[in-house]
Amino acid sequence: MNSEQLSRTLKRMTHEIIERHNDLKDIVFVGIMKKGVPIAETLKENMKRFADIDIPVFALDIHAYRDDLDNKINPPRQELLIHEKHVILVDDVLYTGRSVRAAMDAISDYGRPKQIELAIVIDRGHRELPIRADYIGKNIPTSHSEKVIVDYENKCVYLEEHL
Repeated sequence: MNSEQLSRTLKRMTHEIIERHNDLKDIVFVGIMKKGVPIAETLKENMKRFADIDIPVFALDIHAYRDDLDNKINPPRQELLIHEKHVILVDDVLYTGRSVRAAMDAISDYGRPKQIELAIVIDRGHRELPIRADYIGKNIPTSHSEKVIVDYENKCVYLEEHL
């Protein structure tokens, strides 16, 4: 996926979000650190351009909530204004679903949102948990030995082979 395709994909995802919500003022974007945050910022800018609304963006560090990390770090408590809001959780790649589960656990520590939706640039399959995205940029079937890289600095998406 080149720069133009990635930009078009994020614009389409923004339009899907606008179409599915009657009231845009209750939406907040929560980007999973690190790669979900710049994507959430782009969706915010697109919302400003297409719907003339300024959606808040929060960065969420999920390291303390991961069940697959031995070196859990408790990040400093941050302000996350999500109570009674429509939270759109944003990340780059959906794979096993474990990052999303950790993010939902983290969100519950900050309040009770009205709803949590998931926006993902790439869904590569291989789920280990019953999690699915509400907004998907592109489905890319992969093998377990491949890794999907969303290189946001260079505005591209590519596959790497890992042995």
